[in-house]
Amino acid sequence: MTARPRTRLDRVRASAGIAQLALQQIEDELGADDLDLLELAAILRELQEDAETPGGLFPALAQLVSTAARTAEHLEPDHDGDASCPLHEAAALLDDAGQRLTWAARALTRDGEPQ
Repeated sequence: MTARPRTRLDRVRASAGIAQLALQQIEDELGADDLDLLELAAILRELQEDAETPGGLFPALAQLVSTAARTAEHLEPDHDGDASCPLHEAAALLDDAGQRLTWAARALTRDGEPQ
């Protein structure tokens, strides 16, 4: 039996599933009973700045949605922005949400610096 080649949608679906599992793990960590203020601030910073992978989660999500917006601009039949404009707006909202995570992390620590 020959395996069917995976389609682009299959690959995206698998990647999204992995991302959902990772996000569930982060949510579980955020809901832990023993999480303290400094750990919460550090986690929020990690989601925005991510020292291990340059950029962070929210900037990466904004970039992903921006890529979809640019692709939609080229594929929209009427080039009227019905699809690309909401995508560009969503990317901007993700950028804003990431910045708000940084502000929240600073508010949780006395001096606004990582502990």
